[in-house]
Amino acid sequence: MRVMLINPQFRLPIDTRTTPHLGLAYLAAVSEERGDEVFLFDADVEDEPINEVVARFNPDIVGITANTPQVKSAWRTAQAIKTIKDVPIVLGGPHVSVLPAESAKRPEVDVAVRGEGETVWIKLCGIVEEGLKQNPNFGGQDLLDPQAGHLNRLLGITYTTTDEQECHNPDHPPIADLDTLPFPAYQFFKMDRYTNLQPATDAIDGSKSFSMMTSRGCPYRCTFCSQSIMPIKWRARSPENVLAEWQHLVHNLGAEEIGVLDDSANVQVDRLEKIANLIIENDINHVPWIFVNGIRANLATKDLLAKLKMAGLKRVAFGVESGDPDILLSIDKKIDHDTIRQAFKNAKKVGLETMGFFIVGLPGENEASMEKTIKFACEVDPMIANFSMMTPYPGTKVWEIVKRQGNLLLNDWEDYIFFDGRARYELGDMTAEMVERKWKESYRRFYLRPHRIAGTLARKDFWINWRRTFSMAFKTIFPKKEKTELRESVANSMGKNSVKSP
Repeated sequence: MRVMLINPQFRLPIDTRTTPHLGLAYLAAVSEERGDEVFLFDADVEDEPINEVVARFNPDIVGITANTPQVKSAWRTAQAIKTIKDVPIVLGGPHVSVLPAESAKRPEVDVAVRGEGETVWIKLCGIVEEGLKQNPNFGGQDLLDPQAGHLNRLLGITYTTTDEQECHNPDHPPIADLDTLPFPAYQFFKMDRYTNLQPATDAIDGSKSFSMMTSRGCPYRCTFCSQSIMPIKWRARSPENVLAEWQHLVHNLGAEEIGVLDDSANVQVDRLEKIANLIIENDINHVPWIFVNGIRANLATKDLLAKLKMAGLKRVAFGVESGDPDILLSIDKKIDHDTIRQAFKNAKKVGLETMGFFIVGLPGENEASMEKTIKFACEVDPMIANFSMMTPYPGTKVWEIVKRQGNLLLNDWEDYIFFDGRARYELGDMTAEMVERKWKESYRRFYLRPHRIAGTLARKDFWINWRRTFSMAFKTIFPKKEKTELRESVANSMGKNSVKSP
């Protein structure tokens, strides 16, 4: 069966990273394992319009991923495909998991998948394959025929039947044994068209930069985090399975950088230590790797970090969020500032580069609390400080708080696009002007300190990327209003503006 997987266009207002979509890499892998012919289309790096690709490949089923600012692009992509063929179209991803009915009721979307996609995707492919055996032209309308009942017993999906009945099947259980999954199938990506994981910091060929996950889920429920909508159960791959993929990336794919994307990689410290020992014992610790999304500061002991450093860890990140103790308590971070301070000290003592994530404009904030965040960032002084304005994503507790008590300044899902320099909401005495001003101030005050300027200029990678870095910094602190241009770009990519935005 011919399977097509799509990452819709997701251009950002700044020149930031473009890396292969790990979720689609897993779907491609399970489809290949099933025996399907796979075509992966990443609109961010493709030159050919989607309608021409569909006409040539003639897929039997299409899977499209979408986060919140990407979902309308996913709908436009589905529309373009339906003008070519009534192929079953399946949407998944974070946004669709939170608001599945929104997509499932659209005529261009046949099925919305909630949560983890691999098992549900394989079952859907099996259903479509059986339909094709009976009808070579089996399409979306056939899949949604209530009399046929193709989808009645499939867990984890939402759809609207041809007689306009909305169906919300029970959740599909999370994958219990992650070792059963095949390794992500990077061979379906045009790897030479991607950047590395942190292009503003490192100078590495994007075709030699790979991502992996050693665990899924998060036992913590921070109010601002979209992870809070996913299964609370934390599940980990075995150290031996992680090692096998690590060796595959290094020996078979020539990895020169590996990014670990876990949300809570160090929940089990002994497991992480064993992974580190295996990497060292198998002589693959010469390849640098980083924790892209950070690890828990309360579990970042000096001994653990020293072991990870020996295993090749180059950079570790910690989610600090706020420098105000009361705000930190209110977001259910379940950590204190002394613990965070110690984690940064531990990392620096063993020679690791550090990165800190900070948020400006959390519910309950005022100018004084935001000032504490800037000062705390300067105190712990990571090599990289990432300041973001709080964005209330659908399904998070912050989103509910803002809907009830505040003024949401977002009129469109595409307003959720990152790095465009705009506050997303107002709440109480916290105005958009205040948040935007303190956000810009945070970057200036952190990076324009004399010792930070000197340290940046001393780094070799800075001089390789300096034009790009300056461009990103300028656009972050002094952003332009590019929303209209972005939408026109997305529309053009659909093929000579043949599809209008909904």
